[in-house]
Amino acid sequence: MIYFLIYLFAEVTLTVEIASKIGGLATFLEILGSAFLGIFILMNFRHALSENLEALRTRQIDVQGFSNRNMTGLLGALLLILPGFLSDIIGILLQFSFIGTLIINRFTRKYQPPTQPKDDHVIDAEIIEHTTTLR
Repeated sequence: MIYFLIYLFAEVTLTVEIASKIGGLATFLEILGSAFLGIFILMNFRHALSENLEALRTRQIDVQGFSNRNMTGLLGALLLILPGFLSDIIGILLQFSFIGTLIINRFTRKYQPPTQPKDDHVIDAEIIEHTTTLR
């Protein structure tokens, strides 16, 4: 809750400061333009998803990298749709995978694949047949 209030305070403060410098019409056009950009990114997300699936299939990225790329792209597009300058700046930064990965890794846990339980009751042995013909 505290993070949301900090974000909301920063969003309102930054929006008021920038809007007072560039004017109402330019602020309106920026909000409209960023919303259209966010919608455009969402509409073309299937292309980014197919590229990420191909990278996952060829093992260029792991499962966590796959989810990070897709999560940052979607989150960035949604932030571009929201009105406000801070959300637009964060949304554009999230479209770059390096910055998005840094942010996602900061707030998520590292994926650990499940390990197989070790069976201590297994004895490794080698069976040697004793025959007289081999000697």
